[in-house]
Amino acid sequence: MGKEKNTAGRIQWGRMLKKLSPYTLQKGFRYLKHYGPKEFWIRLHERFEPEEIPYGPWYEAYVPDEQTLEKQRKQKFSQSPLISIAVPAYKTPGVFLRQMLDSVRTQTYGNWELCIANASPGEEEMGKILREYAKKDPRIRWMDLKENLGISENTNAAFAMAQGEFVGLLDHDDLLAPNALYEVVKAINETKDVDVVYTDEDKVTADLSEHFQPHFKPDFNLDLLRSNNYICHFFVVRRSILAQTGGFRKEFDGAQDHDLIFRCTEQAREIAHVPEILYHWRTHRESTADNPASKMYAYDAGKRAIEAHLARMQVQGTVSHTPDYGFFRVKYPVQGSPLVSVIIPNKDETETLRSCIRSLKENTTYKNLEILIIENNSTTKEIFSYYKELSREENIRIFNWKKEFNYSAINNFGARKARGEYLLFLNNDIQVITPDWMEEMLGVCQREEVGAAGAKLIYPDNTIQHAGCVIGIGGIAGHMFVDMPAERSGYLHKASLLQDMSAVTAACMMIKRSVFQKVKGFTEELAVAFNDVDLCLKVRREGYLIVYDPYARLYHMESKTRGAEDSEAKMRRFQTEIEYMRCHWLDILKKGDPYYNKNLSLTKWNYSLKPLPGMGKKR
Repeated sequence: MGKEKNTAGRIQWGRMLKKLSPYTLQKGFRYLKHYGPKEFWIRLHERFEPEEIPYGPWYEAYVPDEQTLEKQRKQKFSQSPLISIAVPAYKTPGVFLRQMLDSVRTQTYGNWELCIANASPGEEEMGKILREYAKKDPRIRWMDLKENLGISENTNAAFAMAQGEFVGLLDHDDLLAPNALYEVVKAINETKDVDVVYTDEDKVTADLSEHFQPHFKPDFNLDLLRSNNYICHFFVVRRSILAQTGGFRKEFDGAQDHDLIFRCTEQAREIAHVPEILYHWRTHRESTADNPASKMYAYDAGKRAIEAHLARMQVQGTVSHTPDYGFFRVKYPVQGSPLVSVIIPNKDETETLRSCIRSLKENTTYKNLEILIIENNSTTKEIFSYYKELSREENIRIFNWKKEFNYSAINNFGARKARGEYLLFLNNDIQVITPDWMEEMLGVCQREEVGAAGAKLIYPDNTIQHAGCVIGIGGIAGHMFVDMPAERSGYLHKASLLQDMSAVTAACMMIKRSVFQKVKGFTEELAVAFNDVDLCLKVRREGYLIVYDPYARLYHMESKTRGAEDSEAKMRRFQTEIEYMRCHWLDILKKGDPYYNKNLSLTKWNYSLKPLPGMGKKR
């Protein structure tokens, strides 16, 4: 896999200067105080480096034209459920309230009702606007609450008004795209037993002049939801599930939606994701979207929401804040002390292997492990002398693989010799950064629903080599965030969050032995390329999760174990392996990686936008 040119470190100063105001300067000082100079500088770079595809022109080309919207209005679905949109309103500025109401009234799907709980009955302008709109459209219903009961109870009052089969959540100052309900109902028709639907979203300035920070989400991702409320808006749930959960709980105010989303998804039979920008989250000075530092109570509530979810799931885990507000870490403790078999293929490379073994022995705090070195046709005296030295070690065993190099066959051979309950495939050019890396991976891998876990791998120059794999990148599959400085957290902090992915690299991969045997190990037709991706996809097919764990960090020198793909025979073999993947995994290659998003690039490794036809043209 090639590497994209590293453009990190460039700040778009013009864009930053345009954003400067007394308010943004004040906000900047708050962030500086919270993060400290070094971390603040890193985040400033992330916020203001050039966008490869700017979102503004992309969004203009993306929004559906009138012809498309008219076609949607005429669409007849086999299921046309009533969708109740619940809105808690409190002291909503008149212009924001009108824009929200208009965004619902212009929906291309017509079977909806808007249920507004007005928690500020003394606000005359609000009452006047609500009466005006209710008179114009009988689908708009509202009620005055006697007093402001707080976000949770206000929303529960709106829920109580709902009569629809499904209920969607809309904030009083936000906007729905005109095709939002159409796309939700389309998903309901296409997904059997669906109980929850969520969509992508972006942010919009108070005056609606600029759309920015699009959030392109994966399909349902349990570990990402435990790291951050990535589902957020637009969230639609079957009303019977909502009734089962009891709605919002005021003790989680500030993260009441995260808590509710956990409880709804725990009960849901199927969860559908619509990868379209259908919700616009308005940012202004009082908004959580624009001023996270002012909402610490909300992040504490988010932490408690994750803890409550883990308790319901009977999963042990310690939840903590990360330096990025609203993003969390769950640390899963190791249960017992199972034997881990570390399998390292090696040919020659004495010093590389010596550094790897020394690092394992000196920098790994987990002790119940065995190391299996699979010797593959070495020729130097030095390596056999080193093997002799290693063979005296109690927990190191050396086995000879006498056939030609085949990464899959060598590791399968090693797995057959292993005694451990967990197998850890490791390249010989790996060195430990975080001493508890093995406990970290083991705690994740021991979970019942997890099949395998992968680590965050970093080049010696402190840039990222691996932060999970996405299917379809570069044709078949590719690593994410290649060459990005390791201290950076990437698009929506994805390089730094525990999350489920379709694949991780076997340069450092832990897998349950039982799962490895169930899927019959590595596919030996894949001698060099894509064998780890294929293994992960086989594990996923059996219903297990593959987890990327950024808290297990190691250095990777990469590809010292084999030469470049430059000979005719190697190129031919590589093409054969590409064809194998295309034949065996055509479905995911055609539909796209469920843990990625169809709007994101398959030629870049940094969650860049995929260019759209018609960008830059006036409509």
